[in-house]
Amino acid sequence: MRQGAQGSADTGTPWAAAAAAAAAGAEPAGPARVPQQAGAVRGEHTHSEPPAPAVPVVPRARPLVRRASVRGQILDALRAALVAGDLRPGEVYSAPVLGERFGVSATPVREAMQQLALEGAVEVVPNRGFRVVERGVRELAELAEVRALIEVPVMLRLARTVPAERWAEMRPLAEATVRAASTGCRATYADSDRGFHRAVLSLSGNEQLVQIAEDLHRRAQWPLVGGGPGIRGRADLVADAHEHTALLDALIARDLDVVRALVGEHFAGAGAGA
Repeated sequence: MRQGAQGSADTGTPWAAAAAAAAAGAEPAGPARVPQQAGAVRGEHTHSEPPAPAVPVVPRARPLVRRASVRGQILDALRAALVAGDLRPGEVYSAPVLGERFGVSATPVREAMQQLALEGAVEVVPNRGFRVVERGVRELAELAEVRALIEVPVMLRLARTVPAERWAEMRPLAEATVRAASTGCRATYADSDRGFHRAVLSLSGNEQLVQIAEDLHRRAQWPLVGGGPGIRGRADLVADAHEHTALLDALIARDLDVVRALVGEHFAGAGAGA
């Protein structure tokens, strides 16, 4: 009885409720007992009918506890807060406080923050929480240089090999970046911007390249300490987005000189934080 009382007390969370329901509904594995025929003696069988075979009982499947999905949602929210400037460079944030803001426990927040620490966005402060990393203009310029070294040669190669109709299929993605930029929301535009670049680079067929380029791109979108030139207004975002549509036009026309110039200007602007 003591176990039953404890189990009912733990069903306040969705995960505990799902686990309790699964445990209550699970049936023991193994063969089911088959009722004996009338008049039969244990160990014997009648000659009129063969003995009934034992039918195994399949245990009921337990529902999966999708804790990782909660962590993923919190990670996405924290990344958006970083880009939007809601998590300010140099500030320390605790997992319990952020958990209250998101309406979850501290555990998925802590796990998401640890992922951000691996990405270099925050650093662990023992017994306090996580400090948002302070970045300067030089780091932003270095990221832009590395991105250019990776993406420019790939785009030029793709410009020579990818047919025009494939580039035309990406027009909606380029136009989506313009719409996102027009909102003035840096986090909304950041997602759309990465989506366009990811789609272009995916035509290379090199998944490792795509992942590395996106990681660099994401880091380049984090705000600089004290605001500075890294804070981009609506006009800056719209101008940046229109470079995507111009790039598509050049790729469709296979104008390599224009492609090279546009991509170079795109990364130069990113490095300056314009």
